[in-house]
Order: sequence, then structure tokens, then C-alpha cells
Amino acid sequence: MRSLFITSFLFVALAGCRQAPPAGPPNIILLLGDDHGWEETGYNGHPHLHTPVLDAMAASGLRLDRFYAAHPTCSPTRASILTGRHPNRYGTFTPNYSIRPEEITIADLLGEAGYVRGHFGKWHVGPVDAASPTNPGAMGFDEWLSHDNFFELDPALSDNGGPPRVYPGESSMVIVDRAIQFITSARDQGRPFLALIWFGSPHEPYSGLPEDLALYDDLPARFAGRDSLTLTSNETGLNTRRALGEALRERYAEITAMDRAIGGLREFLGEEGLRDNTIVWYMGDNGTPPGESVDTPLRGAKGDVYEGGIRVPAVVEWPAHIALPRTSAMPAVTSDILPTLAALTGVAVPSSRPLDGRDLGPVLDGALDARADPIFFWQYDTRQIAGRDLEPWIDPAFQQGTTPLVKLMNGVATRNFTNYRFQEITAGDYRGPRAMVDNRYKLVVQDGPEGTPLVELFDLNADPGEVVNIAERDSARVATMLTGLETWQSSTLQSLAGADYGQ
Repeated sequence: MRSLFITSFLFVALAGCRQAPPAGPPNIILLLGDDHGWEETGYNGHPHLHTPVLDAMAASGLRLDRFYAAHPTCSPTRASILTGRHPNRYGTFTPNYSIRPEEITIADLLGEAGYVRGHFGKWHVGPVDAASPTNPGAMGFDEWLSHDNFFELDPALSDNGGPPRVYPGESSMVIVDRAIQFITSARDQGRPFLALIWFGSPHEPYSGLPEDLALYDDLPARFAGRDSLTLTSNETGLNTRRALGEALRERYAEITAMDRAIGGLREFLGEEGLRDNTIVWYMGDNGTPPGESVDTPLRGAKGDVYEGGIRVPAVVEWPAHIALPRTSAMPAVTSDILPTLAALTGVAVPSSRPLDGRDLGPVLDGALDARADPIFFWQYDTRQIAGRDLEPWIDPAFQQGTTPLVKLMNGVATRNFTNYRFQEITAGDYRGPRAMVDNRYKLVVQDGPEGTPLVELFDLNADPGEVVNIAERDSARVATMLTGLETWQSSTLQSLAGADYGQ
């Protein structure tokens, strides 16, 4: 395995394409859209969406065209960003499964390098209130204005773990404004900063400002006669049927509002002289929800390990280091963020536990176009938990959410979390849709009847839409990839049972 960290910047490759190395460590901003699929940007050719800021970032920075969320749903992907590890290693299987307090996060690591660390927006890997052992403060952040889950206009947020209160305004701008306050304070202290700005948009239920809705007034007529969607009512919090065009009008308005908020952040960085040495990295947390991905060349949607469920938009700006626009087609994943940022800041990654991410420093340099190690994806089959007497990893009293949201769950407007101890691993624990991406080739495995696996192999260079299954004509490659996938699953399940914590 190649080294997971480096202790200095890599300025040798393409030296003529970059400015001189900046003084001091880079500031870091990680922007995350909620349910924002790969196709839903102007720069990826969407026929309706207005995303001028993301388009400008893609035109001036590094465009990661084959960037993946570590999981096809939100909580697990968010945990992978924090830890550099696949979420199944610590039981963050699906939304509303928490992270474990023993995990080491990118905020923990950068604290060692003197960074001020803040989280703003959707957390969703545990409660954000002060009593939680997995709130942002407990996981390494100095400051947070956060929500247990997603949020809409006029969001109710918790300020550093306090009781939630309503913050009037468009939600993306609300959290960007607070992040700007945090960044200003860090600058005044003369310290580098790590800011995670995790938007509640464009997750349903949808809403939008009049000026953003007006951009998409033609959609209801354009999609007239198409199937309707089951979505959440902003009035009742319960399921309702919505016409596709009306729902997309509001969804796209949310994306445009988020894009505008990112633009406000970039303008602030420029005005304050912070832009050159600040890494601004935007990505989505999973693919577009089923039924709403109406203009995509990809197969599948949120909840699938096909490309439509895990491939997401991603762009990186860092003018002092990436002076000319560049596009990378090398597969990369949200788990790569921790080792990449650790390397760039000279901080050693944890040696006591396996990481699933790899340092993308050479990609930022333009010096790498093929990945040395494959990327693994796995939706653990949580039905395997039913009937097993599993002890909670965290006392349920400390897994109670406090920040309300519009969408009700069992009649309740807040969300609670869970995580379990696995003292015994069974054959059933290997179940669930899983995939392996090894540069151009992708293996997809589903559980068939009577435990017989259904295996597909795709050449993503020739077939990015995953239409043609070539498993039968390349059986040797399939056998090798299946062995690699199962070996990785075994390692992951050892972590799940607590091996990484010395238990």
C-alpha cells in the first residue's frame, strides 16, 4: 500500500502551471450539497439548471469528473468525509445511524496543526445538542451552528449545542453568513481554518425564493403529463403527491439559491484577500432521488450503487496551487478527503486503524490519472439486525435529536440516532448491494434468491451508463474483483466489531 500521507506540498509536477507556493498552511472549506446528483449542474450539461457559480469553479479550478460519494445515502457519506473510512466500519449504515465517539475526524487532526474548526448546517451523524457524545464539538470542532438533519427556509438550528432557534432567511445563505463570521474571527486570530458548510438543499421538501422559482416557471408545462412524485408537504409534514414539473421547479430553485450562497462566500474570500490560499471543495453527498433525475446519462439514483446513486459533482478551487483549469477523470471518493487534507497540512493520519481513502495530492498537482487502489461501496443490509440482541454502542438517552424539521417521522419532527455493538459477525453481515471501482472497470454485486449473488461487470470508459454487462466474457477479472471485494468486506466487519479501538 502506498503511503497515506506526505509531509510537504508537491510542487514539482507542472511547476510552470502554478504560482509560487503560498506562505503558511491553506485554509480549507468543504461544501456539501444534500441529495445533489452528478448531472445537476450547468457544467455537466443539465438542460434546465442555472448554476453559474459552480460552473465558474469548474471552469477555473479542478473538476473531478469521476468523484463518488462513499455511500448512496447521506449520513454514511458524511461520516466518510469526517473519518476517511467507509461508514460500515463504525456502524453508520444508513440515515439516522450515528458515528461512534471513538472515530478520529479531520477536525481532530487539523486541531493538532493549529486550525480553528467550524461546522455549519446539516450534521446527521448524531445529535448536535451539547449532551451528545457525537455532536460536532465532541468530534473535534470548535464552533458549530448545525442541524441534526436537513432544513428548509427559516431553519431551526442549534448554536454550539444549545436549544434550537429559528434563523430567518434562505437556509443556504443563513449558514454561509455564519461561516463567514467564523472565518473572519479565524483570520483576526491569525490562524488557518477548517470550515464545513453542509447545506440542507436540495433535499426535499422543496421550497424556493420567488426570484429563484421564476427561473423555472416553464417546467410545470414542460413536464406536464409525466408521473407525479410522493414528496413531503411543507404544510403538514406528511407525504403528498406532487406534479413532477412543479416539484422540479422548486428543487432547481433550491440548487440555484445554494449556488448563489457559494458565490457570496467566494466574493467574501476575494475581498478579504483569503481566496488564493483557501481550498474550496464542493461535492454532493449522494445521487439524485429516484424519479427526479430526469436528465442524466447515468444508471440508477439515490439508494443505488450504480453510478446514478454514488457519482456526484465535485470541483476544487485553490488559486495559489491550481492556477489553470484542469479536469481529472481518475476515480476519487469522499473518503479521500481526510488523507488528502492531512497530507497537505503535514499531519499524520491515524496509524492504528485502516483508512479507505487515499491522498489525492498528486491529482491536485495534475500528476496522477490512474488510481493505485480500488474504491469499494457497500450498503449494509440492515435487515440482518432484526432479531439479534445487539447492545447499543451509545446510551439511547444521548442519541435524541432536538432540532425540528418539516418532514415528520412517525409523527415526530425531530430525529433520533442509533449505533450497535457487533460481538459476533455472521455470514448475513456480508449481505447488501456492493460495488468495486477499479479505474475503468466496475463490479456490482446484488444478493439474489437463496444467497446466489447477481454479478455485473461494466467498462465505465466505454459504457458510463452501465448498460452492457460484460461479466461472462471477462470471468477472470470478475473472479479477481470478487476476491478483493470480499477481503475488503472482512476487514470492514472486523472494524465494525470494534477491532480498531483495541476491543
